[in-house]
Amino acid sequence: MKILVVGGGGREHAIVRALARSVHAPELLCAPGNAGIAADAECLAEVAAQDVGEIVAVAKEHGVDLVVVGPEAALVAGVVDALEDAGVPAFGPSAAAAELEGSKAFAKELMREAGVPTAAHVLLHSHEEALAEIAAATYPAVLKADGLAAGKGVIICSSEAEACDAAEIFFTERRFGRTPVVLEEFLEGEELSLLALCDGENVVALAPAQDYKRIFDGDEGPNTGGMGSYSPVPGFGPAEVEEIVDAVHRPIVAAMARRGRAFHGVLYAGLMIGPDGPKVLEFNTRFGDPETQAVLPRLRSDLVDLCLAAREPGGLAGAEAEFAAEWAVTLVLASAGYPKSSSKGDVIRGLEAAAELAEVTHAGTAARDGEIVTAGGRVLNLTALAATPAQARDRAYDAAGRIEFAGMQIRSDIAARAVDRVASQPVTGRKG
Repeated sequence: MKILVVGGGGREHAIVRALARSVHAPELLCAPGNAGIAADAECLAEVAAQDVGEIVAVAKEHGVDLVVVGPEAALVAGVVDALEDAGVPAFGPSAAAAELEGSKAFAKELMREAGVPTAAHVLLHSHEEALAEIAAATYPAVLKADGLAAGKGVIICSSEAEACDAAEIFFTERRFGRTPVVLEEFLEGEELSLLALCDGENVVALAPAQDYKRIFDGDEGPNTGGMGSYSPVPGFGPAEVEEIVDAVHRPIVAAMARRGRAFHGVLYAGLMIGPDGPKVLEFNTRFGDPETQAVLPRLRSDLVDLCLAAREPGGLAGAEAEFAAEWAVTLVLASAGYPKSSSKGDVIRGLEAAAELAEVTHAGTAARDGEIVTAGGRVLNLTALAATPAQARDRAYDAAGRIEFAGMQIRSDIAARAVDRVASQPVTGRKG
């Protein structure tokens, strides 16, 4: 079996590693891949992940049996549709189903239809309308660009002035490209990420995870694509996960089916757990990053089999995803200046030493003159597994201490709350 993974980040490296553990022993390719993925798969570095035509062409040229798509932009652009039309099996949602991530306005409409709890919100269709609604809003409040924004499309505003500045950005900067903008209430509580595999009818939950969006300790500073994660999450065992799936994932999958947009692939619910229970912050239609790097190393079911089953209507009926009881803690090592700017070309040292303690997955790396260098943004992920969150956390940070590159940024508080909670209320026998 030959499998092509589309993408070139830490998420895709974690997917490649999980696929490699399959009993099918697949031959793995990755487009475009990165310097670390090249050690685990044949990288097609000249193929851009968002180039639908090239992805189809190389999949056919290499006789690929399955394509697993990582990035959201490729899904929204219709790469799964194009692959299936060309006779190449692909894991992921169609473009019509991926609109759930591609348009926050569409997601809000679907949640209302399906009765899925989310923040109160209003859609803003013009800059002038935005200013009027902003003046009447309660703060803090949240402004979100409707379309894909590579993790830069959400701004939490503590005042009317900040909201006006955010509206100016969203309505005038070309990179956001579309209206409406969503103005919604600020939800308080604790964030939870719950990914699930879907076959258009059935939903199979993966292990819950918690990620850290802000660049600095204590959830300070600007949002990023994610600075770390851990799995499982204290207080969210199998029963709690099933309750969330019943309240969130299954209603959405059913609503999509009624609209003729059967959802196949990964449905990722970003949730806020507050006093009124879980509410949806956002939906993603692919594996999350960096949650995938913490979740997949714990997966004991065969990822190849799960992906193939999810492609078929009803294929996941009766299926379960089994996970090791170990805890996983993932740290993100980011380049100097991230997220406002991005340093490239800094030599990375200590990779082999770090790999003695943790799984090292590459995100923003490149090869140059026989060395591995930074390629900007989030550079590396270090995932450690252990019997307790404290042990996993210590191993991950010990591994990070062996890595060196100029300007390396790392949060020091990843999974600290999990350690505290388990220490006060020991949890045993977890499956999820």
